Amino acid sequence: MPKKKDSPAVKTPGNNNAHDHHSTNSSVQQLGYDEWFQEKRKELPPNDFSVARITTVNRNNYKISNGQDDILAELSGKFLFNAENSLDFPTVGDWVVVQYFDDDSLAIIHHVLPRKSLLKRKEPGQAVEFQLIAANIDYALIMQSVDANFNLNRLERYLVMINDSKIQPIVVLSKTDLISPAELSEITEQLGKLSNKYLVLPLSAVSDQGVTTLQNTLEAGKTYCLLGSSGVGKTTLLNKLLGKELFAVNNVREKDSKGRHTSTRRQLIRLESGSIFIDTPGMRELGNFAVNTGLAETFDEIAAYSSQCRFKDCTHTHEEGCAVIEAVQQGLIDEERYQNFIRIQKESVYYEMSYSDKRKRDKARSKVVKNYNKWIRKK
Repeated sequence: MPKKKDSPAVKTPGNNNAHDHHSTNSSVQQLGYDEWFQEKRKELPPNDFSVARITTVNRNNYKISNGQDDILAELSGKFLFNAENSLDFPTVGDWVVVQYFDDDSLAIIHHVLPRKSLLKRKEPGQAVEFQLIAANIDYALIMQSVDANFNLNRLERYLVMINDSKIQPIVVLSKTDLISPAELSEITEQLGKLSNKYLVLPLSAVSDQGVTTLQNTLEAGKTYCLLGSSGVGKTTLLNKLLGKELFAVNNVREKDSKGRHTSTRRQLIRLESGSIFIDTPGMRELGNFAVNTGLAETFDEIAAYSSQCRFKDCTHTHEEGCAVIEAVQQGLIDEERYQNFIRIQKESVYYEMSYSDKRKRDKARSKVVKNYNKWIRKK
């Protein structure tokens, strides 16, 4: 049983900020703890606990930071008992309410503060469950290397996921030193209307092209997430922004231009400039579901025509009077974008139905277990 520290903080009645004795305002504000989170913290019952941010998620515990120290943390028994699904658990970037033990060498997590944003995808493989990527992100950098990794359909999948979370996307085209200016121009032309909607940054960590431009766009106190396949240069870019080789970089395999995982876990790092970065492992699978908002935002030209369809529940695949299909036939909507939209939409609908059925079964089982535990305690 962990030993509670001998000198608990003095609690001021009615002022939840007084409990943050381990996390001075200036310390946690450097990690992005702004007025929005402070107000959400006040909505919880008063106590002498502290706030900290999740920086790493391990298999059986977490690493948190209060702006001054990195500390191992575990979930309280009550938290574990009340958690109903994966969305209830902390992820990197979350703000949590913690209680310190053993001379502040261990923390117990009691609450997760409401999230400004939550980046998630379908769990890889057959399981129909959400996998949490990161929380409370302001900007997501989607990295694709222009030598062999560039894939417009995959980019649109990332945009659906990011837009659904109401995060601002930034498209980073990495390794531009490996192709000619003419080839880079062809790739940027493929982006088409996306270039008008989102910031697109061609970048080379070798020649430093675009690095200064990116650095000038970064804002202190804002959280950025690096997303992309293995080998696109996320870790190399992070080292460049840090100004030192803090993280190991693996070479890309020459035979297929595929990268090996350099980042094996999600981790939060604060730059000297004051901006905060979350690095993520490369993603081989990018399944989306429950992403209606993200689909409408990413494929806004399709969403605009869908309002003119004869049927409100039009799937835009076969129905008579479908304005989307007519627009595709007339060349008003790019056919490749339309086909990618239909693929993502079908997957989303299928996984969402499967997830809904799973949630009903899980709730029924959870109710049985909780009722049994209550019966045991009464005996």
